Amino acid sequence: MLKQGSALDRYFKISERGSNFSREIRGGFATFFAMSYIVVLNPLILAGKDSSGQVLGFTAVAAVTALVAGVLTILMGAWAKHPFALATGLGVNAFVAVTVSTHPGLTWPDMMGLVVLSGVTMLILVLTGFRTAVFKAVPEGLKTAIVVGIGLFIALIGLVNAGFVRRIPDVAGTTVPVGLGFDGKLMGWPTLVFVSGLILTIALVVRKVKGAILIGIIASTVLSVILEFTLHIGPSFDGKTTNPQGWSLVAPKFTAWTAPDLSLIGKANPFGAFEHLGFVAAALLAFVILLSIFFDAMGTMVGLATEAGTIDKDGNIPNVDRVLQIDALGAIVGGGASVSSNQIYVESGAGIGEGARTGLASVVTGLLFLVAMFFTPLINLVPFEAVAPALVVVGFMMVSQVGRIDWSDWGVAIPAFLTFTLMPFTYSIANGLGAGFIAFVLIRTFQGRAREIHPLMWTVAAAFLIFFGIGPIEQMLGIN
Repeated sequence: MLKQGSALDRYFKISERGSNFSREIRGGFATFFAMSYIVVLNPLILAGKDSSGQVLGFTAVAAVTALVAGVLTILMGAWAKHPFALATGLGVNAFVAVTVSTHPGLTWPDMMGLVVLSGVTMLILVLTGFRTAVFKAVPEGLKTAIVVGIGLFIALIGLVNAGFVRRIPDVAGTTVPVGLGFDGKLMGWPTLVFVSGLILTIALVVRKVKGAILIGIIASTVLSVILEFTLHIGPSFDGKTTNPQGWSLVAPKFTAWTAPDLSLIGKANPFGAFEHLGFVAAALLAFVILLSIFFDAMGTMVGLATEAGTIDKDGNIPNVDRVLQIDALGAIVGGGASVSSNQIYVESGAGIGEGARTGLASVVTGLLFLVAMFFTPLINLVPFEAVAPALVVVGFMMVSQVGRIDWSDWGVAIPAFLTFTLMPFTYSIANGLGAGFIAFVLIRTFQGRAREIHPLMWTVAAAFLIFFGIGPIEQMLGIN
């Protein structure tokens, strides 16, 4: 069954896309290891109390996060046939967590209900062809900038997660927002794991060793486990003390097996926010969520498809409608299960860098998430520092596309620059896209070439103006 010319090979177009079964399986594992941290991180982000004093619960959020990610990723692989994995989006879940704590009367079910409504709206936009039309209206130069921006974003995530680059406390005399290591110095065993893993991964990649990225992750994980069990390093922050030389989040360890708690499924209240906040305030919150998931997925999809070589010379992606439908479903299902919107993950690039080109890799990743729902001890063995080297290397691969941008055409070059710089600098794909789209419309107009702007680009630019101006708009309307 697992051979060239088999039914499985033809269904996923494995040979047609220049891949093979071993690459797809390795890619599936690499993507899982690169993004499995979300099962631990999402419960921490959604750990706060709502206005009624209720919490979602760490174990319940962890279990449902893995379940939803697994089901949606398998669906992406089996139906859309792309090596894109989905899980709870970090931008949306952080927005949801902050919003719940700052709006009186708003509960977790209310906020998750807004996520569901945003997903339903998104699905309607996909089914009517609007979202696909917007995707096709984006100039090629901006699509390339999206790839570069995501590459820089992935690399920054890897460097920050590894503690190689750290935020500098906002105190008097501080001149830069980030710096090298701790207080300008590289310290701690976890940093050594990252550096040694990066060197090993680069060496394997340049030597064109099969499974280079996965080998790097596994080797770094083994080193991490040995160091933790012999030196008892501990996490960087355990809720009581700060350890700048500790593991960034997950300290490699075995934990006791527990049955998955799926009690959060179906708890969302789609219209609760409208009852507690009023129509205008609730609609504005839903609009922000909608724009974020609309463009985050579009940018990520373009970047990953370009890196995988599945995008054609005209910028079209096979089965793009199915990809977008599943992404919209991710918001509906994620919100309905109280773990926030699920979306395509940039960390899928780790699997693509390993050679994955088809949906079989996503099926493997999804199955691993379902297994993780029952065996969280396996996830807790892989610290960020072991995965970060893969993200840095994949980031390099994606940034290499920068030469395709026409730098002589400032109408494209400046928007492209804003796009790929603001993505990592603001830690948001949507922010980079918004700045690039607005700049493109403005500069083409200044150049006297407004007729070249696709009508949908005007619409998108206007939507992003509202998106960026949401703070002043809320102030004018008297919304807290």
